[in-house]
Amino acid sequence: MSEPTNRGADYESSLAGSDGSVAAFERRSRGPLDALQHFLHGAPTMVPVIVLLLSVAVFGMVSNNFFSAFNLSLIMQQVAIVGILAAAQSLVILTAGIDLSVAAVMVMISVIMGRLGVEVGLPVPLAILAGFVVGSLTGLLNGLLVTKLRLPPFITTLGTWNVFLALNYYFSNRETIRSQTLDAEAPLLKLFGERFTIGGAVLTWGVVLMVAIFAVLWFVLNRTAWGRHVYAIGDDKEAAELSGIRTDRTLISVYVVSGLICALAAWASIGRVGSVSPTSFFEANLESITAVVIGGISLFGGRGSILGPMIGALIVGVFNSGLRLAGVDVLWQLFATGWLIILAVAIDQWIRKVSA
Repeated sequence: MSEPTNRGADYESSLAGSDGSVAAFERRSRGPLDALQHFLHGAPTMVPVIVLLLSVAVFGMVSNNFFSAFNLSLIMQQVAIVGILAAAQSLVILTAGIDLSVAAVMVMISVIMGRLGVEVGLPVPLAILAGFVVGSLTGLLNGLLVTKLRLPPFITTLGTWNVFLALNYYFSNRETIRSQTLDAEAPLLKLFGERFTIGGAVLTWGVVLMVAIFAVLWFVLNRTAWGRHVYAIGDDKEAAELSGIRTDRTLISVYVVSGLICALAAWASIGRVGSVSPTSFFEANLESITAVVIGGISLFGGRGSILGPMIGALIVGVFNSGLRLAGVDVLWQLFATGWLIILAVAIDQWIRKVSA
């Protein structure tokens, strides 16, 4: 009967002499580069912000007219349409997709609004409403092809880009509705081209629309369940499905919202150009992707702030304006923009390698 007691005493005596320290992981000191990598991983929008500030500082020193109210407001006006399209593009890219049809959708809707409001004689508000209906239907088509037929977004939107471009030429008969005609019969279509002055800076309502769209999207993506679902799908679609998210329904809604934003861009583009042209903003599709990439949204989806593409559009506008004022040829402006894209993707890849 005494044997268990002796064993207990032996256990207690051996325990008293054992190490009582708590297990801990070894902390590795981070160098400046590692600290920067972790900081940018947590705040990816800081990369385009830093690039924008450096660009403004450099071009401000190179050109005396860069900081004039006229030039700065002109930059805002020039990037408004691309910025709005970048907002539509960003939603799709956040889901790890891409939409190559946004510019074609925008131009086609602008033609539809113009034709219905001027040639058909439909009341202009109804013509604008019809444009929004068409925008939602184009997004619905892209979303259904991606979710129901399981087609890659790149191939899907490349195909619909050609479809919408052909419909654009069909509806317009390759003809332009002139500014004078719009002024006489449908002035509401030019609403977002109207200018107003703030402290010497001349802005348009299209600039206000761009800022408003990004503000609304920021709130929706950061403060609603739908926004969290968008990020979750882009980060890992299978994991999102296992967590109970209806991924197909969310993806379809993303493409529909993107189409509606394209309709807003179409309305704003009429005011920016002053006419309805089937060939306006022909390169806006690539420019919108450029703004998204430079703005810090990952092409692999699931990471980045929606405010980044607006900053990215401003960076491209600042570069183009600064190089133009410095007398640099357009060829080298494209050259600089190309390296900006490569640098932005390289930084994104570097930030994604950060250890959790």
